[in-house]
Amino acid sequence: MEKRLEVEIQVIIHATEDSQKLFDAFAEIFDLSQDDFTMQNLQGHYDNPIILVHGKIKKKKAIHFVKTMLSHIPKNEIDEIIEDLDNRCDGSGLYMRISKQSLVQGKVEPANEDPIKLKIYTPIYTQKDLIKTYSELLTSTI
Repeated sequence: MEKRLEVEIQVIIHATEDSQKLFDAFAEIFDLSQDDFTMQNLQGHYDNPIILVHGKIKKKKAIHFVKTMLSHIPKNEIDEIIEDLDNRCDGSGLYMRISKQSLVQGKVEPANEDPIKLKIYTPIYTQKDLIKTYSELLTSTI
């Protein structure tokens, strides 16, 4: 499925976390460099520093990202994601979350706690094709 694929990546890095380890993991697993991301310095509760990291990749980089991510996630977990597509899709986007801690350890695992937020987007012009399109994307080898 080589449609116009885009992936948006959003991560919150707290003061106690090493941002370089996260960027190293993105480079090692997904071939993404720190230049693929923008960083915004924010302040959290009690004035603790937080870095909001945002990346938007397109075309071949996005295809490589999705293909690599899917190759690391066990089939039974992908099946669970497919079963829940109604709750994970909005507009033409598929929303997923992967574990920040697992990524630093060299693994890609779905997660809800302290996640890396992903929005996978491909143009879908009729709502009835939404579930079918993302089901095919998640089960294909791209």
